[in-house]
Amino acid sequence: MFWRGVIGYLPVNIVQGVTGLLGLVVFTRLLPPAQYGVYALAFSVMSLVYTLSFTWLEAAMARFYAAEAEAQALPNHFTTLYRSFAGLALALAVPVGLVLWLWPMPVELKMAIGVGLVSIPIRSLAKLGQERRRAAGDVRGAAVLDIFMTSVGFAAGAGLAWAGLGGAAPLAGVGAAAAICLIWALPVELKGLRGGHFERGLAERYLAYGVPVSLSLILALVIATTDRFVLAAYLGESSVGVYHAGYSLANRTLDVMFIWLGMAGGPAAVAALERGGKAALDAVAREQSSFMIALALPAAVGLALVSRPLAEVMIGPALRMGAAHVTPWIAGSGFFGGMTTYYFHTAFTLGRRTRLLLAAMTIPAVSNLILTLVLIPRFGLDGAMWATLASYALGAVASFALGRRAIALPLPWATLGQALLASAAMALVVSLVPSTGGVLELFAKAAVGAAVYGALALGLDISGARSRGLSLARGLKARTA
Repeated sequence: MFWRGVIGYLPVNIVQGVTGLLGLVVFTRLLPPAQYGVYALAFSVMSLVYTLSFTWLEAAMARFYAAEAEAQALPNHFTTLYRSFAGLALALAVPVGLVLWLWPMPVELKMAIGVGLVSIPIRSLAKLGQERRRAAGDVRGAAVLDIFMTSVGFAAGAGLAWAGLGGAAPLAGVGAAAAICLIWALPVELKGLRGGHFERGLAERYLAYGVPVSLSLILALVIATTDRFVLAAYLGESSVGVYHAGYSLANRTLDVMFIWLGMAGGPAAVAALERGGKAALDAVAREQSSFMIALALPAAVGLALVSRPLAEVMIGPALRMGAAHVTPWIAGSGFFGGMTTYYFHTAFTLGRRTRLLLAAMTIPAVSNLILTLVLIPRFGLDGAMWATLASYALGAVASFALGRRAIALPLPWATLGQALLASAAMALVVSLVPSTGGVLELFAKAAVGAAVYGALALGLDISGARSRGLSLARGLKARTA
């Protein structure tokens, strides 16, 4: 199931990667630094409200689908989740509207936040359908939803930014794309409610499982967004735009890769545990983590190596110098954060020990808050970068250690050592490539780095690269014979 998901979700990964990079190219040019900072702040507010309100429902859909399917109780599962969603959406409308109305802030920021908040229930409803498809093994259906929302959301946001909507444009585009998806996706989902009943006991069980997940994600967002608010307070919205551009350049690139592997790995791990027990889970988890490290570690090192020419190509002139300075540090943070979210945290969800997950996330969140408040006033952007990297590294260690109290997941130390060795060799060779700037330097360093790491991955057989390569070659030869 894992490799079927890896292959099936590859188009999603490609689309997300392309649109993520295009978003940086387009929005850092169409939006002035202050407006890009408005977008970054509004996106942070939207993410916090969305995560606190609705992600527990999505987590419950993903985790309990297999068990309810085995018990032939899916209609009650769907009915309980969707009625809970409807109640939450109605309950949040009035207080969110009042806060937005009464909270004094610049008009541009209020508009961007308002657009983001309006899009929250629309996006969550679409996400519930996507999580159902993922849990059911409907790779194609989940992939189509994701590709449509990503590509259409970007195109609509770019059009609105060009039309002068400002920092609200990217958020409006995403909301519009999700609304269009619901026109054809929602009727299919609602069919699953037929014959189902709302069960208070189920809702309480889902709430007890999902709320700690939501709160842990809130803490993850605290790590990812606190620095922006502190930067805005001390250095202004333009500094937020510079930091967010560099942060997005590194983090978005790595996050796309981790999301891709997580989309395939999460359902496969749940299915392995529910159907084959701990032994089956260990085999699947070791395969997943090995592949994740073998891909993501050199990607993070590579981003740090090409940060300057990449920023010159991808980021608008007003933001690119600061973004190039930020990117290497956030590349390291992105690796630790991705491994934590998409591998170490699965121990808590698989073991249904989500309160431990909350404890694991409290450690880096508190440390990030303290470090941010101490370092940013003194060191500015550098302080934000240092605080972020230290917090994510601490979070990875805490999550791995505490996760063993839920379900002990294997960590492929041999693969980690081999990937570190190959990445160090790649960095040494790439550092010898002349710094000509722009596209030429970017492609030269990327090509050399990929060739060096690829050769070492095959030579060292990192995560079974040589055996899988030979198997693929034999398969292609058999097809063409």
